[in-house]
Amino acid sequence: MDTAEEADICRVCRSEGTQDKPLYHPCVCTGSIKFIHQECLVQWLKHSRKEYCELCKHRFAFTPIYSPDMPTRLPVQDIFAGLVTSIGTAIRYWFHYTLVAFAWLGVVPLTACRIYKCLFTGSVSSLLTLPLDMLSTENLLADCLQGCFVVTCTLCAFISLVWLREQIVHGGAPLWLEQNQQQPANAAGPPNEAPVPGNGGADNQPMAAPAEPPVENAAAAEAPDIPPDPAEEMELENEDEEDGGAEDVADGNNGAQDDMNWNALEWDRAAEELTWERMLGLDGSLVFLEHVFWVVSLNTLFILVFAFCPYHIGHFSVVGLGFEENVRASHFEGLITTIVGYVLLAITLIVCHVSFQTQLRSSQGLAALVRFQRSRRLLGVCYIVVKVSLLVVVEIGVFPLICGWWLDICSLEMFDASLKDRELSFESAPGTTMFLHWLVGMVYVFYFASFILLLREVLRPGVLWFLRNLNDPDFNPVQEMIHLPIYRHLRRFILSVVVFGSIVLLMLWLPIRIIKHVFPSFLPYNVMLYSDAPVSELSLELLLLQVVLPALLEQGHTRQWLKGLVRAWTVTAGYLLDLHSYLLGDQEENENDANQQANNNQQARNNAIPVVGEGLHAAHQAILQQGGPVGFQPYHRPMKFSLRIVLLILFMCVTLLLASLVCLTLPVFTGRWLMSFWTGSAKIHELYTAACGLYVCWLSIRAFTVLLAWMPQGRRVILLKVQEWTLMIVKTLIVAVLLAGVIPLLLGLMFELVIVAPLRVPLDQTPLFYPWQDWALGVLHAKIIAAITLMGPQWWLKTVIEQVYANGIRNIDLHFIIRKLAAPVIAVLLLSLCIPYVISVGIVPLLGVTMEMQNLVQRRIYPFLLMVVVLIGILSFQIRQFKRLYEHIKNDKYLVGQRLVNYERMAGKTSTTTHSSSVQE
Repeated sequence: MDTAEEADICRVCRSEGTQDKPLYHPCVCTGSIKFIHQECLVQWLKHSRKEYCELCKHRFAFTPIYSPDMPTRLPVQDIFAGLVTSIGTAIRYWFHYTLVAFAWLGVVPLTACRIYKCLFTGSVSSLLTLPLDMLSTENLLADCLQGCFVVTCTLCAFISLVWLREQIVHGGAPLWLEQNQQQPANAAGPPNEAPVPGNGGADNQPMAAPAEPPVENAAAAEAPDIPPDPAEEMELENEDEEDGGAEDVADGNNGAQDDMNWNALEWDRAAEELTWERMLGLDGSLVFLEHVFWVVSLNTLFILVFAFCPYHIGHFSVVGLGFEENVRASHFEGLITTIVGYVLLAITLIVCHVSFQTQLRSSQGLAALVRFQRSRRLLGVCYIVVKVSLLVVVEIGVFPLICGWWLDICSLEMFDASLKDRELSFESAPGTTMFLHWLVGMVYVFYFASFILLLREVLRPGVLWFLRNLNDPDFNPVQEMIHLPIYRHLRRFILSVVVFGSIVLLMLWLPIRIIKHVFPSFLPYNVMLYSDAPVSELSLELLLLQVVLPALLEQGHTRQWLKGLVRAWTVTAGYLLDLHSYLLGDQEENENDANQQANNNQQARNNAIPVVGEGLHAAHQAILQQGGPVGFQPYHRPMKFSLRIVLLILFMCVTLLLASLVCLTLPVFTGRWLMSFWTGSAKIHELYTAACGLYVCWLSIRAFTVLLAWMPQGRRVILLKVQEWTLMIVKTLIVAVLLAGVIPLLLGLMFELVIVAPLRVPLDQTPLFYPWQDWALGVLHAKIIAAITLMGPQWWLKTVIEQVYANGIRNIDLHFIIRKLAAPVIAVLLLSLCIPYVISVGIVPLLGVTMEMQNLVQRRIYPFLLMVVVLIGILSFQIRQFKRLYEHIKNDKYLVGQRLVNYERMAGKTSTTTHSSSVQE
């Protein structure tokens, strides 16, 4: 055998081919991995669960081997038997999934809603009639929708409780709770080994002590402290009295010792291997019925514990204190009453915790000690749950709501509104009003935290020592909620409200007052909506908010410009006030560490606040940081340092005021001036003028900065750059006209003709089309279609969009975009619009039908053809399914094996191969 034949070995088992086990070359791979045995390939496909080669990505193909007695066509009875079997299987699955849907979408929310109504009715008769109410068919849809909301709330409460338990277990319980558990175990030791109060839970959270700042800056840093909660304070005051009374208890039996180590946080983790399919019943079993029962029981328990009890505790307290009318006037009686109940529960838990501590000190027997220890542990955990829940509500709900209302109040004159208008809007829609103000406050807090991150990239480490560093990997807001006492959170909350409110006054209220005095005719902004306008204001607002403004904000240079402005201001202020060393540090160190700081803060720039709740807590709790400066750098302290800091703050306030004046006037003034050439003296929604002016200002600044960057390179380079940019701008304009102009317009017209006009305009009326409005809605439709396409399976449109996005604007390929994307899409849309029109206007009148019939055809041909296309798609899908069923029946009855197909043979016989990786029979 020669060398070539010796090289023909299996890539898996490394053996040669035989007459019984020949070698195949089923893919593009060559060399020593070209050949393989069919048995080895089948075993590898079973193990890897793939149908293609991992190296060349070529899909393996097998040709079926049927029995010699197989007829040319399957008998009708075989097809009918297979069809009946498939229909039976489909019916069985249909019944099962119908039962699953009925249980999870009907029984669970309906029981949750009606149990909720029964408990909050407040009468005994509702409890007696609950079984009949469960079977009632009144208001089924409304009760199911309300029940879905109740189930969602209970599941979120359960998940939050489990997550909080994980935070306590992994991050360590508070010091006072750990000492309560460890005191009996440590009581047998010498009195000198008692826990040292104030070590901050070092056993649970070890950390190195921060370096002490320089002497001249010692007043700027405060020693880290974690004061105890009220229960902890009571405990630490009398800790010296606990050293002697526990020695008699240490000699108890082992069983009692195990009872003393009982932990309220150690829950059983059952069914960790449970999958979503098995839990929901999507695996075909009926085990999910048990899960339905447990979910209903869990909903009832959580409604009773977390809604019913706190609400009625708060209700009795509000009625007893005489504040019932005030709470009812707030339009949020249930929410406020429940929060009052939670506050009273927290106070009650504190009192019970302290009283059990007193009884624990006075108890002498082991049984009493164990009983009080368990009770105190459980009360402590319940107090932590209530405390964290209230803090989350305050920091994520109340604080943004306060910011939103304060922003609205300070900007009333900008829109020529009054407090009476806001009161009327609140009376008409209290829920919507509160939600909008909360949303505005959330956005304000988010961008404030983002600006603080940008300041940290510019300023010397240690300047913002009083603000929490969001880049600190050890920062965990939930752990702070668990460990820090209430008065620390209250102090931070008050200071946060003062700081955020002062910034709003400085950057919104005061500039508006100045503008009204200097330019009396500039304000108010016109933000009225006109429903009878030919161009829908709401549609264009959606266009600007969803497409235009995000495109501007996503420009990478915007943040760099803002950072450059902050750095320039800092350098200017530093040299004017001789605070350059304090603000930026030494020049050499600043230049050496610039890149390092940018790299360290890259992750924070990409996602300023990863989780909304944690980010809000970070921005709001960070106002008063009690630790020493992290990453502190020394600096030179000039004379009259305090006076210079005061002047720096005044300079910063003046700068923020001027920046706010420019932002409130320049874009709107520019937009009004440009839009006046088109609309004349007519008033336009200020959202359009502001967006137009903002884009013009941005383009002007961008062009100016680019020219400044090109000027040192010479005239020839500038001309070349201008040619390149001109060509790129022309290509971009052509692509924008096609992709952002023609295609959205055609999409909007198609949507109007197929859906809107048949539903809204009767046959005896003529529909009116507004191209601008259709184009605006078409942009939104195109954006949604592109997003769905990118999230869907791989096909030609997704491949083309991904390629265009990967090329970007600088490497734009006009020929590729027109040939692969614009031309096919525009052709399909034009054919979809033109063919029905030609049929209804050009062909139907030739048939001699009446005018009513012609009008009916013209108005209904677009939805009719859409229905025809959908039916053709369903029919083709059913034909493919029938072919698969036919092949399946034939393979089950007559297939005896499969033979691997070589790569060369596949090129000419692709029609006779089937892609499969089943084992040879």
